Amino acid sequence: MTQQTQVTTTAETAAGFAAGLDPREVAEAVLTRIAEREPVLNAFYLHDPDQVRADAAASAARWAAGTQRSKYDGVPVTVKENIPRAGHPVPSGTALANPPIAQSNAPVTDRLLEAGMVILGSTTMPDWGMLSSGVSSRHGISRNAWNPALTTGGSSAGAGAAAAAGYGPLHVGTDIGGSIRLPGTWAGLATLKPSAGLVPLHAPYLGRAAGPLTRTVADAAALMSVIARPDARDYSTRPYPQMDWTKILASPRGLRVGLQLDAGPGAAVDPEVAAAIQRVADMFSAAGATVVSVAPFLTQEVLTGIDAFWRTRSWADYKALDEEARSSLLPYIARWCTGGKDYDGAATIQNYQRFAQLQQATREATEGFDLVLSPVAPMAAFGAEDPMPSNDPDTPMTHISFTLPYNMSGQPAATINCGFTSDGRTIGLQVAGRIGADDDVLAACAWYESVRGDAAPDWSRVP
Repeated sequence: MTQQTQVTTTAETAAGFAAGLDPREVAEAVLTRIAEREPVLNAFYLHDPDQVRADAAASAARWAAGTQRSKYDGVPVTVKENIPRAGHPVPSGTALANPPIAQSNAPVTDRLLEAGMVILGSTTMPDWGMLSSGVSSRHGISRNAWNPALTTGGSSAGAGAAAAAGYGPLHVGTDIGGSIRLPGTWAGLATLKPSAGLVPLHAPYLGRAAGPLTRTVADAAALMSVIARPDARDYSTRPYPQMDWTKILASPRGLRVGLQLDAGPGAAVDPEVAAAIQRVADMFSAAGATVVSVAPFLTQEVLTGIDAFWRTRSWADYKALDEEARSSLLPYIARWCTGGKDYDGAATIQNYQRFAQLQQATREATEGFDLVLSPVAPMAAFGAEDPMPSNDPDTPMTHISFTLPYNMSGQPAATINCGFTSDGRTIGLQVAGRIGADDDVLAACAWYESVRGDAAPDWSRVP
């Protein structure tokens, strides 16, 4: 492999293309990496090397003719399995027979293709996206690139594994309660759950967002510059002011920063995780930010109610299946969603109202801050074979108390690695901001990235 083909970031790759680097060389380098690691990591649902080569050749022809579609023409990218690509099945992680075939591209897919980017494939997810791991009835187990014995997180499981393993610089996931950010913390990544309606979706739903999983903040910002564009197919999109994805925060001096180390309900925060977040807060404070503690604002009633509503929603899908189809799903998912049958109409409406309660509570608790720092999850990565950190499907989700609020409030929330446990597992910092301030949130992450020292992942150590 030549020095040119070893470029890893989006900016380096784009600069290489502008200077004459052939997109086919980059594609071959990435395909070699995928072939080396994929038998262990299992990050892809769909991956066609011949199509990748054809798309890279088309990009090379455009660069040669001076008709490149963007400066990122030829840059490799992956998309999560539930982001439709026309003509490809969308099984949503399940082993259900005859998955639907996408009749058209999702808006995200179209934005990537319009920019000339080379889609490497579709990455895996667990059943219906309702697990925070890489365990799937269709795909088996997707594993952590740092240590295959550990989970890569979910539900953007394959995206997290692919990003950490170096399957190109850019990966798109989706997030409804932490599904981008959880792989972020458990794989040492820079990620962003964008503001509500900023990145258009093919199937908008309360709290759902699509966004980047990358190794660097600059890569996340580069991907946002491509996919954060309005699309009339998503009725939930909002007319945000133009954002500056190249923005640089020289210093956090003068910023008012919230620090939340206790989310209230859910699992207790591991002391090593709490200490890592506190060290970041101390760095912000030393650099001139005013850091103020944020008390818990999520209640057990709200968390339980949201979990119950999701169970009821999935129970409706599960109930519609025949016995053979039901048996193809993961037993954990079957047990979890069966709990939804216990809620009548009145209880379901009450559970649905918990979303609005959390939205209001989150906005009120964070309104006075430019940024809010917190753990992403209370714990470091768990075993790859485990569906959840707590393997009790009858217990409400105990690991999303820091992430879930920002899905409901619509505020941007990013992650960046901020340390390691004593046994070497990655620890992620969550940085949330005001709705529509996604570029400011990433700029703050970029500042921290520039000063974090030995809290930075050493990507050369990934096998």
